[in-house]
Amino acid sequence: MSLSEKTCVPCKGGVPPLTSAQYAPLLAQLDGWSVNAAGHLEKTYRHEGFRKGLEFVKRVGEMCEAQGHHGDLHLAWGGTRLEVWTHKINGLIEADFIWAAKADSLWQG
Repeated sequence: MSLSEKTCVPCKGGVPPLTSAQYAPLLAQLDGWSVNAAGHLEKTYRHEGFRKGLEFVKRVGEMCEAQGHHGDLHLAWGGTRLEVWTHKINGLIEADFIWAAKADSLWQG
């Protein structure tokens, strides 16, 4: 089953974040995503103007609500950056990678 077909399972805390060795196979399944200096998963989608990004952010927002897992959405003219991590443990778990794959499936670049 691909990441985008899975469902995000909320973290209740008390678990350690994935190590880089543990998340490397998950990251390899994503296109264009990286782990930033804060240890968060992020990707920037480039688009013309503002409207295309706005429509994408709306779709991602609906996905966040459906999955019960919310990332940060940074909308600007010409680009939209998504950033996700599990706040309860201040790190990454499988649900973050599922979220990223689901966001990619919503992009109509």
